[in-house]
Amino acid sequence: MKILISLCARGGSKGIPRKNIKELNGRPLIDYSIQFAKQIEQRYKEVVIELSTDDEEIKNMAEQLGLSTEYTRPADLASDNAGKVDAIRDLLSYSEKRHHNKFEYVLDLDISSPLRTLSDVEEAFSIMERESDALTLFSVNTAHKNPYFNMVERNESGYYQTSKKRNITTLSRQTAPDVYELNASFYIYRRAFFDSGEKGVITEKSLIYNMDHICFDLDTPIDFEFMDYLLSNNKLPFQLI
Repeated sequence: MKILISLCARGGSKGIPRKNIKELNGRPLIDYSIQFAKQIEQRYKEVVIELSTDDEEIKNMAEQLGLSTEYTRPADLASDNAGKVDAIRDLLSYSEKRHHNKFEYVLDLDISSPLRTLSDVEEAFSIMERESDALTLFSVNTAHKNPYFNMVERNESGYYQTSKKRNITTLSRQTAPDVYELNASFYIYRRAFFDSGEKGVITEKSLIYNMDHICFDLDTPIDFEFMDYLLSNNKLPFQLI
C-alpha cells in the first residue's frame, strides 16, 4: 500500500499552550507520534511521513527527533477556524508533487492522542481493505454515556429530553443501541475521499475501529496530567513506542 502518514501540529494550541512539544513522561508529546509513524513505515512497503506545521520551533523539534520536512503549513490553514481536512488535503497535494507519486491512503496520526498500538492500525487497515467503498475510518471507544438513555438536551419548549428517541415503551442502558465516541487517535482516508468534495471525516461511507483499551485526547491541562500519570506509573496495558 502507498500510504502518506500525516502529523498535524499547528503552533497555536489554546487549551494546552505549546502542547505538541510539551513533555509527557519525559518526552515531547510529538515524539510519540513520530516514533509510532516510523514503526508503521517498517510494516508497509511504500510509506511517506510528513509533518504539517506553521511553527518553526515545532519543525526544529521534529527534526531533532528524526523527522525533517520542507513543508510549511500556510497561515490560512493554521488558524483556529481552519479545518483539519483542508490542512491534510494541502499536505497531500504537496507530498504527491514532491514524490511524483499518488498515494492510496492517508493515515493521520493525531499528536494529541498517542494511546494507540501497531495492531490497532494494522487491523484498521485490514477493515478498510475489505470494505473497498469506504472513504474513511476513524478510531473510537465505546461511549460511556448513551444519547438514547442518559444524555439529554433542551427541546423547543425549554424542557429537557433524551438526545435520541426510540419508538419503544421501555428502554434501559442494556437495550439502548451501541454508540461510540471518537478518541481522535488516528484517521484513515482513502485517496478518493480527497476528490469527493467531502469536508469532514464522517461521511456516508465511514467505518470505525473500536479500540479495546483506554484512549483519549489531550484537550485540557488535567488531561495532560492524567495521561502523564498513566505513563509514568505504568498503568497502561500496553507499552507505547
